[in-house]
Amino acid sequence: MASETTTLAAGRARGAATGRKGPGSRGRLGLTLFTAVLAAGAFFPVLWMISAALKPRDQVNDGKLIPDDVTLQNFVYVFTEVPFARYLWNSFFVSAVITLVALLLHSMAAYALARLRFPGRETVFTLIFSTLLITAPVVLIPLFLVARELGLLDSYAGLIIPAIFNAFGIFLLRQFYLGIPRELEEAAIVDGCGHWRVYWSIVLPLSRPILSALAIFFFLANWNAFLWPLVATNNPDLTVVQLAITTFQTQYTSAWNYILAAALVAAAPMLVLFFAFQRQIVESIKTSGLK
Repeated sequence: MASETTTLAAGRARGAATGRKGPGSRGRLGLTLFTAVLAAGAFFPVLWMISAALKPRDQVNDGKLIPDDVTLQNFVYVFTEVPFARYLWNSFFVSAVITLVALLLHSMAAYALARLRFPGRETVFTLIFSTLLITAPVVLIPLFLVARELGLLDSYAGLIIPAIFNAFGIFLLRQFYLGIPRELEEAAIVDGCGHWRVYWSIVLPLSRPILSALAIFFFLANWNAFLWPLVATNNPDLTVVQLAITTFQTQYTSAWNYILAAALVAAAPMLVLFFAFQRQIVESIKTSGLK
């Protein structure tokens, strides 16, 4: 038995010395290559958009990833011929306000559904969760009629208020709060804290990872909003960036060099935001799954 063990150990040592890789190493290498191919395929449209945004109009569809003639006139046109900076500000203002208000209200609702005991709590949560099964086009006309009756059309309020509620945020925060040890809250209650103080001083600081991820999700979703701003606004001063990009399209032709330059400007903040906070996004998703 001892001789067999010695033989196996010597074999492993020779394999390591000769640089042989086991099946597990080959599998990881193959998975890494496959993931790299998927990442390259996902990022290729972004590279093509950058390339086309730097080309003259007659070279946009030449099929070359590296442009022959690099020009910045597309970006100059976007910011001088149309009030694109105004459109960027509208999108930023609407997205930022929705994100801040939604995080506050969603966290309060999620904490109440996770910790407070009141009649019908599970029914309320079920009704909220069931709204995830309803797509946006289904409620578009009723939402428009309600907004019209309340006088919210053609205003920042009309762009912000209907977009605040999001059942996904309440659901994710509730699941996160269910994983927080009750002992922390019970100790605070023994010290004389009420539910509001517990929520504000204990629960919210512990929620920073999940709140940071939801902030990025909410901001990104509202930055890319198109359908509701299209329906709710006619005032050019309230045009958001996604609607502004469509102004470079006409019935018979499309100025793809201007469209892609504007799309690149609109996508740049989101790309920077994602790459800057990708670790927080991953950590928040991991943390929200712990119980």
